[in-house]
Amino acid sequence: MPAPEAPRHLRVLHVEDSDLDHQLMLTQMRRAGLEIEAQRVESAAGFEAALAQGLRGAPWDVILSDYNLPGFSGLVALEMLKARGLLIPFIIVSGEIGEDTAVAAMRNGAADYLLKNNLARLVPAMLHAIDAHQALRDKQLADAALAQSQERLRELAQHLQTSVELERAAIAREIHDDVGGSLTALKFDLAWIARHTQDPAVQQRAQSALDTVSQALEASKRIMHNLRPAILEQGLVAALQWMAATFEKRTGIETRFRSSQEQPRLPAGVPLVAYRTAQEALTNVSKHAHATRVNVDLTIAAGVLSLEVSDNGRGLTRTDLAKTRSFGIRGLQERAGTVGGWVDLSSGPSGTTLILSVPLGDVVNGENGLHDAPRLHEVRSDDDPTFWGEL
Repeated sequence: MPAPEAPRHLRVLHVEDSDLDHQLMLTQMRRAGLEIEAQRVESAAGFEAALAQGLRGAPWDVILSDYNLPGFSGLVALEMLKARGLLIPFIIVSGEIGEDTAVAAMRNGAADYLLKNNLARLVPAMLHAIDAHQALRDKQLADAALAQSQERLRELAQHLQTSVELERAAIAREIHDDVGGSLTALKFDLAWIARHTQDPAVQQRAQSALDTVSQALEASKRIMHNLRPAILEQGLVAALQWMAATFEKRTGIETRFRSSQEQPRLPAGVPLVAYRTAQEALTNVSKHAHATRVNVDLTIAAGVLSLEVSDNGRGLTRTDLAKTRSFGIRGLQERAGTVGGWVDLSSGPSGTTLILSVPLGDVVNGENGLHDAPRLHEVRSDDDPTFWGEL
């Protein structure tokens, strides 16, 4: 035979000026098998002190309050409770209360209201309110823990993005200094051999080797550009202008770049985020969009940088966006978050538009109207022209 359940223990704060009514409610609760520790107060000062101290330092489980008291009221007590930000169920128990007043009290945060001449509902109403508030407290704790976990993940993602860029820059420098330097020296040596030999077979071999070294240099430049876009040293507008022209030459897709400024002053980190966003967006266009035209617009207005990449391709479906291993957009969102920005994506049958928005704080804005940026006169390859001169 199972052991009987222990009586439920409750700490009750009672706002009531009648000791008789107070005793009647305690009797009703104890008849229902509850163990009750209660404190009665009848003034705003007493209520404030009881809220601050609890019962021997323990928080209250429920607050019962009369509606009308001399110089005090249940609605005032409810406002005081809300002002303290305490999540304690508050039940109005009054001799008489109008329906409009009761509804207003419920809208203001009261858990329930009862009439003193019908206390049969008192215990069920108390227990229901206590359980509902406990569920709400548990949800708030879970939400706070989830928010903290998400913030930690966001910080980790930002740290990883920063670490990746630093590692990319270090690798690019090593390729430039070691691999690039060695290939350049080798190219000069092969050219010297080709000039100083009279043997046609040696000249042919030297020329073939020169072609191979030239291809290796081109590959090195391309790898370095992907690792670290040094063209950003010339400014974001120049970098995006170069990227658009290179993209059009490589893919055959008409690409138009417009900017509201020629040399915007931007906070550290923003140019790289904008550049990587445009790079990822254009890569997706070339792979998936089947587009014939792309517009890249850079504007700075009202203290916000906006980079918009739009195409006239087939658009994205919900299936495309819901792919579990599709990390492109998520990566862009995390990258934008490192500079306090965000990414918006819209898509339909007429194409896809990706917008990066970054608040710039006190950066001085220039003109707001878009204008076509001057196109690069010559784009010889897919490589970053700021890394290498002609060899």
